[in-house]
Amino acid sequence: MSPKNNQLHDGFDFVKSSGGIEEYTLKKNNLTVLVLEDPSAPVATFMVTYHVGSRNEAIGHTGATHLLEHLMFKGSRNFNKEKGTAIWTELQNLGAQINATTWNDRTNYFEVVPSEHLERAIAIESDRMRYAFLRDEDRQPEMTVVRNEYERGENSPFDVLDKNIWATAYQAHPYHHSTIGWRSDIENVSTERLQEFYHTYYWPNNATATVIGDFDKKEALSLIKKHFGEHTACENKIPEMYTEEPAQEGPRRTTVKRIGQTSIVGVAHKTPEGLHRDTYSFQLLGKILADGKTSRFHKKIIDQGLATSIFMYDFPFKDNGLFITYAFLTPGVDHHKVEEIILNEYEDTIKNGVSSSELNRAKAQMRASVAYSRDGSHAVASALNEAIAIGDWTFYTTFMDNIESVSGSEIQEAAKTYLKENQSTVGYFIALDPK
Repeated sequence: MSPKNNQLHDGFDFVKSSGGIEEYTLKKNNLTVLVLEDPSAPVATFMVTYHVGSRNEAIGHTGATHLLEHLMFKGSRNFNKEKGTAIWTELQNLGAQINATTWNDRTNYFEVVPSEHLERAIAIESDRMRYAFLRDEDRQPEMTVVRNEYERGENSPFDVLDKNIWATAYQAHPYHHSTIGWRSDIENVSTERLQEFYHTYYWPNNATATVIGDFDKKEALSLIKKHFGEHTACENKIPEMYTEEPAQEGPRRTTVKRIGQTSIVGVAHKTPEGLHRDTYSFQLLGKILADGKTSRFHKKIIDQGLATSIFMYDFPFKDNGLFITYAFLTPGVDHHKVEEIILNEYEDTIKNGVSSSELNRAKAQMRASVAYSRDGSHAVASALNEAIAIGDWTFYTTFMDNIESVSGSEIQEAAKTYLKENQSTVGYFIALDPK
């Protein structure tokens, strides 16, 4: 970066740019900052992504990141109901959209505000980064709210089966635990344990602030420096999650039997970490197998009346993930029959690969879905959030170039490498008649 530009963004180091997005580091505390100016609408999205999620939890405090997400809306040093400046009130009075989400590898807090109110969003996120109250009198009612979320999930056949498949596929790695945590941890984790978790991970040098929309870059960086610059970096090294999943040495199975209306088959296989080249092959294979009426599973399962819908899960994570086919069965259909069709199709891909027409159609579908998913400043920030979580925000800006470069032989080789019986976990949800 030229000396002139360094002066323009005083207090920041320029790191790199990709796809129109620029990355800076706040020198004071190593906060990563991403900026993308887009004047198409008079709004701006401000998002803080923390590099902490259920991946960083352990027995006794599973669900801690999610419970903290709730508590961090209950007040901080400068924004609280006692001062008449509660976060929800402050932002909703401006017409802002606000929320937060938690997942395996990250948690994020965001605001979509009229551009003239960008500073308010920045001030709020800076304040709760280090000065959230996290009081016991707030934890008790929020625990009840989170437990209600947990119970809603327990009433969903898909959620229950998905949770059991992950818990069966992963034994040592924290992906074994669902993001919301286990019920007994939700109910019994202490406020002190949550505070300890907060003071371990919620620091500027463990976060990325993203600003997208209609704003002046120089002014936005100045506001970030003004508010986040009051924080120091964490004095201690942010703990690394170093547990690796041992090699799987045989197929695994799990069955859930509950009262319900829809039976489900889930067939899962271990996949590599999100930044691995084979991720793009699995993204396209998912389209070929299950996206649209021309897909293989639609023709062989849905058109044959064996299932009402097919859902393919192939989301990339920071560590190994799962490539899962979910089939929601037509009443009376045998689970094993649909499982066999799915596995036979995998075997066909391993032996014969995919056709050029299938590959071209999958790439066209991907171009369309990516275009739709990047409409608006919040959509872009959300997609960047997931790329940040898996380890490199440029995964977002380079995604389509990598997709376009995937060959049919790469998809076949990825199938050979990962869609093996010994790396599989099959789950059945068997819907029981309430009578």
